[in-house]
Amino acid sequence: MERTTILWADDEIDLLKPHIMFLEQKGYEVVTANSGSDAIDLVRERHFDIVFLDEQMPGVSGIEALEVIKREYPNLPVVMITKSEEETIMESAIGSDIADYLIKPVNPNQILLSLKRNLEHRQLRDEKSTMNYQQEFRNIAMELGGNLNCDEWISLYKKLVRWELELQKSTDEGIKQILADQKQEADALFTRFVERNYVDWIQGKVEKPVMSHTLVREKVLPRLDDSDRPLFFVVIDNLRYDQWKAIQPLLENYFRVDADDVYYSILPTSTQYARNSLFAGLMPLEIRRRFPNWWVDEEDERTKNQFEGELFGEQLKRFGKNIKYSYNKVLNLQAGKKLYEQMSNLMQNKINIIVYNFVDMLSHARTEMEIIRELADDEEAYRSLMYSWFEHSSLFDMMRFIAEKGCSMVITTDHGSAYVKNPVKILGDREVNTNLRYKYGKNLKYNPKEVFEVKDPEKIYLPRPNLSTAYVFAGSGDFFAYPNNYNYYVNYYRNTFQHGGISMSEMLIPVISLSSKR
Repeated sequence: MERTTILWADDEIDLLKPHIMFLEQKGYEVVTANSGSDAIDLVRERHFDIVFLDEQMPGVSGIEALEVIKREYPNLPVVMITKSEEETIMESAIGSDIADYLIKPVNPNQILLSLKRNLEHRQLRDEKSTMNYQQEFRNIAMELGGNLNCDEWISLYKKLVRWELELQKSTDEGIKQILADQKQEADALFTRFVERNYVDWIQGKVEKPVMSHTLVREKVLPRLDDSDRPLFFVVIDNLRYDQWKAIQPLLENYFRVDADDVYYSILPTSTQYARNSLFAGLMPLEIRRRFPNWWVDEEDERTKNQFEGELFGEQLKRFGKNIKYSYNKVLNLQAGKKLYEQMSNLMQNKINIIVYNFVDMLSHARTEMEIIRELADDEEAYRSLMYSWFEHSSLFDMMRFIAEKGCSMVITTDHGSAYVKNPVKILGDREVNTNLRYKYGKNLKYNPKEVFEVKDPEKIYLPRPNLSTAYVFAGSGDFFAYPNNYNYYVNYYRNTFQHGGISMSEMLIPVISLSSKR
């Protein structure tokens, strides 16, 4: 194994020989320099794992050498050592992205601690994360063996997401695979749980969790009286809970997280059903019956979600909220920029809805565009892509504006998405819908053991265009494929993100309440 190589630059380096010998006895290789200019030359000539720089050297100072080194080798950790505790010197060094800051006189153990903190931090963190998850693995396995209720499933899913985010930093591919297998097992059990309970939830036979059609009543309307300033209700289409956790640190610079909750999307977990239900506060069949002009059946060519604002207005009236509101939908980059420029006009409303469709477009683009497929070829990369987009989006600009105005915000979504791998064969006529995670039609042929079938859609308050229409839903990582041209179809859609069916990442979705730090 190669020894860690240290460059130590100090104009009084001879006085530091005991420190250097101590480090060499610990197995480190130490190269010395007497000036800042010599340190720069040595860094250019050979590889070092870390650099120790004395701040006060004649000629090229430590601060000046630091600026050159970080400009040319931004990932090389540099530790600044100085006699001075003057604030401006510290600020100058810290602003140049130092790895550590030590005040003279330093003792050998301080140096050793700094080395371990900077060079062995990732290895120690990986080892600790791996050990902690191995302990948690047994607890999660025991939970999966029990009879979990709705809230316990949410708690377990949050736990799995936390470990997924924690272990994505790890280089231990073995432990990552163990977690992936455990998550897959949990998804399969969650699918069975939903199959057993979904009809009873919808029919009110048992206590149900917060779902799409009760979300606004349970989680949004109670926040209207929290402040005399507007409430912003932001619906990011297709936002998964793990994606929310990825962007949470960005928003915590501006907001306090008052509630980090998860609710259950209705089936199908697709925009037409779940989002209309969210804004109406009604199940799809109830929307179709009460507002026939605002419900568009799947076979209809028209846009399926063009009356969300009107449905939300009717829900407000139903709950006695005679308030001023706005509804704003962003479908592309230009629309996002335009809305951001007009944010001041929204301050006169009691509640402002912003529907942002980009994450949904991202998941579809990932299926259709080769470059996106390469950028987001697994769960971790998909989160990273979403994070990168959000950080530079007009949506983040809007949220900073909301924080600046001292307003509160609720962030949620209509459904998540599942990473699909396993094809499930299905047969149907030309009228069958195109979604890969659920199908509905008259003469569907499939293996009942492989799907969640609902032969009477009205039992779960879904529209039934004719008496023989049935719905079937794929679970876990499955997707539907037709026998015709089967291999091409399977290879094209395997390892893509889809929605419409039953999985934790599709059905267990975030609803986050935030208050401005101002």
